[in-house]
Amino acid sequence: MTVITAIAEGREGDHALTAGIAEARLLGTDLVLVNLRLSALDRSGVPEDLRTTVVERSGPGDRDPVDAVLDEIEARPGVDRLVIGLRRRSPVGKALLGSVSQRLLLESPVPVVAVKPPA
Repeated sequence: MTVITAIAEGREGDHALTAGIAEARLLGTDLVLVNLRLSALDRSGVPEDLRTTVVERSGPGDRDPVDAVLDEIEARPGVDRLVIGLRRRSPVGKALLGSVSQRLLLESPVPVVAVKPPA
């Protein structure tokens, strides 16, 4: 059993990390963090007793973030959940720009826990 958490830039990523840790603890399972940020992931908030794997991307030229997350789900049998952070966007922004979160919600083969940071 595994919980995968996609860590994006900003508060949404920080909130997803916190929620992913809580979800892994709740299920008593391993945690895989897929770092979608441009910089290395700060692991200082991850408890040492939680079995955690960090998957780093090589930078903005690396593959599509959605593909990176979906590939990790496919490569790891027994994934129970995907945890993602959401950001508030206007309807026009959603229509014109698309969304990594939206695509993950629609394309994930496992249940998705979507969390939004407090306003």
